[in-house]
Amino acid sequence: MGKLLQNSWALFTGYFVLMVAHGFQGNLLGVRSVIEDFNFIAVGTMMSGYFVGYFAGANTIPKLVGKVGHIRVFAAFASMASLSILIHAVFVNPVVWTFGRFITGFSIVGVFIVMESWLNDRANNRTRGQLLSIYMFFSLIGLSFGTLLLNFSSPEKYEPFILISLLLSLSLIPILLTKRKAPKFKKLGYIDIKGLYKTSPLGTVSMFCTGIIHSALFSLGAVYAASMNFTIFEISLLVFVVTVSGGVFQWPVGYYSDKSDRRIIIIFCTFFAALFCFLSIFASGTSLENMYMATSVGVDKIMFFIYVALYAGMAIPLFTLNLAYVNDYIPKEKFVAAGGGMQIIFGMGAMTGPILCSLLMIKFGTNGFFVHLAIFHLIIGAFGLYRITKRTYKDNPESTFTPLPRNITPLGIELDPTTGADISSSDKK
Repeated sequence: MGKLLQNSWALFTGYFVLMVAHGFQGNLLGVRSVIEDFNFIAVGTMMSGYFVGYFAGANTIPKLVGKVGHIRVFAAFASMASLSILIHAVFVNPVVWTFGRFITGFSIVGVFIVMESWLNDRANNRTRGQLLSIYMFFSLIGLSFGTLLLNFSSPEKYEPFILISLLLSLSLIPILLTKRKAPKFKKLGYIDIKGLYKTSPLGTVSMFCTGIIHSALFSLGAVYAASMNFTIFEISLLVFVVTVSGGVFQWPVGYYSDKSDRRIIIIFCTFFAALFCFLSIFASGTSLENMYMATSVGVDKIMFFIYVALYAGMAIPLFTLNLAYVNDYIPKEKFVAAGGGMQIIFGMGAMTGPILCSLLMIKFGTNGFFVHLAIFHLIIGAFGLYRITKRTYKDNPESTFTPLPRNITPLGIELDPTTGADISSSDKK
């Protein structure tokens, strides 16, 4: 492990700083949009802009990397991400912010693709699992620290935006100064959506709904908390709890999914996630149409944080559960291609999630946020129960649950030792 960190310190240092800025940015914009009195539709559209950009970049940037190289792409898109946050600071307007979020999403996925391609080049069959674990760790810790930076300064001031820009620019330095030659970029493979649905209807439907759920959770969570009159510290703590709980729960959820019918674990997690959504609504105090969270810290607020933590623990592992379940029905050599196809399905859901959630927040008030999450969890659970009656359980010993960061691309999925990705060239180095 020490040698891995020594050989890849530049990559992980730059990535960690990037994730701190990334975790800070989305939540800062959510809180500021409430302060600026943007309506929920405007906020939902703005947040969807990030996922549209992310989806567009994921399907465009690999070709660009092949033409101009990793370092130029990394520098260009990290700089674009740094620029986009300054646009938000100068022009406080929902339309401009939506465009800025699109640029951010397009840029950030470019950075992720370069980072994961570089990690794959440095991996061999003995170290892929360790590199993936380190990558997961830095993703989780970076995002968590980023949420706490909400306390750095008032979201109404320009200083937080400047800090994010500085962090994004700073993330460039370690990677641009690395001595190691950039890797050759491999073409990404995909299994089409129709093929994935035939292979696993539940995995496909669940991944689409998971995209709708996760995009709303991570883009509108701070908006929800700000609308409920949480203090800045409470907002940062809430998002921190969601991030950490979701990461920590991946290991026990994955352990039990490898020991039993993975569909049962998916259904269990999604129904309990829906339950914790409703408990969070009740803990918030009053009815859906007229709710208000008291600013004082009482039993209800403590229970609210507990319910949200348990919700995140059930909901966030669904992304990797879906991948592992689809892999149960395909040969090992197709794991990475299936992961690429599932990422497309996830992205299609993620682009619509914040907008759909904002509509429900208009209909039911701020707790429409949890109504949105609960609806799509119930859809996954109901469809899972239906599919159990249509197909017997199939055990694939080559398919296992491996905790993955939610921002991972198909290149990052290759770091999972169970994928059997061809990295023989790396082994010879």
